[in-house]
Amino acid sequence: MPVYEYTAINRKGRNTTGVIDADSPVVARQKLRSSNIFPVSVREVHETAELKKVSRSWIPTKLFNRIRPSEVAVLTRQLATLVGAGFPLVTAIDAILPQTRSQGLKGHLSKIKDNVVEGNSFAHALGLFPGTFSALYINLVRAGESSGTLELVLDQLADMMERQQALKNKIRSSLAYPVLMSIVGAGVLFLLLTFIVPSITSIFADMNRTLPGPTRFLITISEFFKNWWWAFLLFIVTLGIAFYLFKKTPRGRWIVDRFKIRLPFMGPLVRKLAVARFSRTLGTLQENGVPMLQALEIVKNIAGNIIISDAVTEAAAEVGKGHPLGVSLGRHPVFPGLFIQMVEVGEQSGQLEAMLKKVADVFENETETRITAMASLLEPIMILLMAVVVGFIVLSICLPIFEMNQLVG
Repeated sequence: MPVYEYTAINRKGRNTTGVIDADSPVVARQKLRSSNIFPVSVREVHETAELKKVSRSWIPTKLFNRIRPSEVAVLTRQLATLVGAGFPLVTAIDAILPQTRSQGLKGHLSKIKDNVVEGNSFAHALGLFPGTFSALYINLVRAGESSGTLELVLDQLADMMERQQALKNKIRSSLAYPVLMSIVGAGVLFLLLTFIVPSITSIFADMNRTLPGPTRFLITISEFFKNWWWAFLLFIVTLGIAFYLFKKTPRGRWIVDRFKIRLPFMGPLVRKLAVARFSRTLGTLQENGVPMLQALEIVKNIAGNIIISDAVTEAAAEVGKGHPLGVSLGRHPVFPGLFIQMVEVGEQSGQLEAMLKKVADVFENETETRITAMASLLEPIMILLMAVVVGFIVLSICLPIFEMNQLVG
């Protein structure tokens, strides 16, 4: 259905703007008048010429119109603030619409508002866009509507999403410099071996003496890159595409996720971060009255690791038979011992929700601290490796020159 941007005058005589979905401009004006909003101008929101050109190409339009989690987090915080201040839900959405920069999210909000005006619940309206709003999001909103605490649920959702975004940003910022150094270092070495070293080592071709071993090795490597650099790059690209396609298969994803949690040094951090995400989400669902079995069904994919997801699925089956959650999860070694102990203590004390959130805080803080420390160690290690490689290249070039000087002397 087309989406229209409008400029109108409300009942108080003030100018207002927004978007609305309708079959035609006439229908859009009728919808606005029925809401006591008098349209001044209504125009259809078209794709830009550049976006139309992209949509005809092989690149999917959704890649450029994707709604980021950070945008959903900002929207949730705005809704929580307005609803908490006493704004009706439809009025709150109307207030947010003009401030929303993402055209995709603006279109979703317009359709959600219309759906709510028609008498449907907010959770039902959100369910029309499962690619933007997760099952967790929708179920928490449904629980909030049922209990009359929608503003509290939105506030909790905003806190949770902002915390997750902040953790992701901290991890990315910690790893940004080492990753950048790796890319730049690899590029510099590639240029040296492909273009610079061959021109320098060509002066040794007329020597009638056997070159030193390091020099012969360097010449062999540089000749390979000089003649087959395109094949090397093609191999890297092909390997990346093959890995991406392999990861998309169920078997490939299982192998990759299993490898992630078994990596030395990084494996335990990946596992703790996934368990922390699972724990915080389960605690939030339980706090808002979602039944345990339904909550486990919702959060089994939240961790982002299929090994943990399978373990949660099996644990949910045990819980359905009457077994405690801590005992059911404890049968799977993928969950850290501290997590199992705190879940068991929470069940025994009747404070499971608080314990789940507490263990999530512990694991997130520990992961953040460890990754920051590892990133600070990676920087000097990478500089040292670059120095060793460049030193080897310089030594390999200088050794024949030293021998020539000795012969001349």
